[in-house]
Amino acid sequence: MVRVSGESLLREIARKIKTLGELAKISRDLKARGKKIVHCHGVYDLVHPGHIRHLAAAKKHGDVLIVTLTKDRHVKRGPGRPIFNEHLRAETLASLAAVEYVAAVDYPTAVEAIRAIRPDFYVKGQDYSDRKKDVTGKIYDEEKAVKASGGRVVFTDDITFSSSALINRHMEVYPPETVSYLKRLVKRYSVEDALGRMADLKKLKVLVIGDAIIDQYHYCRPMAKSSKEPIVVNKYLSEESFAGGAIATANHAAQVCGRVDLVTVLGKKEPFERFIRTHLGPNVAPRFFYRGDGRTTVKRRFVHSESPQKFFEVCYMDDAPLASAEEQRLAVYLNANLKRYDLVIVNDFGHGMLTPRLIEILCRKSRFLALNVQTNSANLGFNLVTKYGRADFVCIDEFEMRLATRERSANLKDLVRRIQKKLRARVVAVTRGKDGALCYSAASAFTEAPAFSYHIVDKVGAGDAFFAYTAPCFAAGVPQDLTAFIGNAVGSLAVQIMGNREPVKVVDLVKFMTRLLKF
Repeated sequence: MVRVSGESLLREIARKIKTLGELAKISRDLKARGKKIVHCHGVYDLVHPGHIRHLAAAKKHGDVLIVTLTKDRHVKRGPGRPIFNEHLRAETLASLAAVEYVAAVDYPTAVEAIRAIRPDFYVKGQDYSDRKKDVTGKIYDEEKAVKASGGRVVFTDDITFSSSALINRHMEVYPPETVSYLKRLVKRYSVEDALGRMADLKKLKVLVIGDAIIDQYHYCRPMAKSSKEPIVVNKYLSEESFAGGAIATANHAAQVCGRVDLVTVLGKKEPFERFIRTHLGPNVAPRFFYRGDGRTTVKRRFVHSESPQKFFEVCYMDDAPLASAEEQRLAVYLNANLKRYDLVIVNDFGHGMLTPRLIEILCRKSRFLALNVQTNSANLGFNLVTKYGRADFVCIDEFEMRLATRERSANLKDLVRRIQKKLRARVVAVTRGKDGALCYSAASAFTEAPAFSYHIVDKVGAGDAFFAYTAPCFAAGVPQDLTAFIGNAVGSLAVQIMGNREPVKVVDLVKFMTRLLKF
């Protein structure tokens, strides 16, 4: 019997782990010697018997098995994933006898790894043999890359397990009450049910209307207290800008709706129009109106470079109501066009765009009116959802609900009923941060859904993401409990994104929902 020391085993594992550049050279050299290269790719978050059997079957197609895995920052399976970091996942794979080489790749898909390795055989599990079931659609890109490299895609046919199901069942990722909620939901809806309902949203004709906001993040590093003033001095490092406000909402909604029209007002002095146009989703069609006396609102936040902590904010805005001529142009447009839309999504940040006259038109002519009326530092106490005469769907946070009803400590459900009755709303949703969301309708009573995130990068824009996804769901008749689940899944993904750097992508949402509903 050959004895292998623990130290020599660790050296062997380390020898197998390479960079993608190193693997490209190794693959070229091996193929020059007549060796057949087999390539597998995945996340491999929890390596289980299904993975082991899959890799062993893959090895039979050639001489050398190379496995690549997705680096942590590209794993889009929701908060808490991957369970194990890229280094541990690579070491686990390298410890398998069937595997010759391993690399963690810094790309969201396998395509770049395929182009570098140029395998003779690219091997996928049997779940991917039906390409239509691949929610990401990346199997087509992978096949194209493999064929361009002169290789073939093949599929193994062996026992399979779900890493997500094993993690959900046996690893305490969420508290017991959240697990109980998910198990109850699984009994009512399958992943296919949820995806089918979301596919129907493509048919909706959607208008998003509201304030345009440019979010600027200036990243700084604290130095020390000023010697002359009682302040901490920060060193500027870098900055980035995001398309926020109603623009962000339109980009979120466009992930699930076929086309989204956007109506907003820009300032003629500093419109940021070119920036906004380059930061709109391909299926968002903007219609800009202009106020001649102002600028497009900019919210500049100064942020710690190594954490999501914000030091302070400076707003550049002209938030007086629109002048009568500007209001008239917008009123004419709304009167002529509102009836064309199945859903009108209103993002009211209280920055002067939505005047009483325009609000009256929106309430009177919208076929399905979804409202998100926000409280912020510029309008505290003045921008309440009750300034609207009616709505089909109202979505605000708990603080905004209490301001609208002037009740600091009353029972929240009583306040929700009051707003629902006052606005004659079909559905009212209250977002509650770490406490999840509360939805109410006369038909379905109250539905509570927990939050699924426990690590927050940035809370800015999470409520807008929840609203942008749930409004089309309610307009299309998606059940209240399923919509609340979708909304909280979206919110949990949104807090993992810095500002409005990108929308919550429907592909990432589908992956996350699939993971949550596997037991």
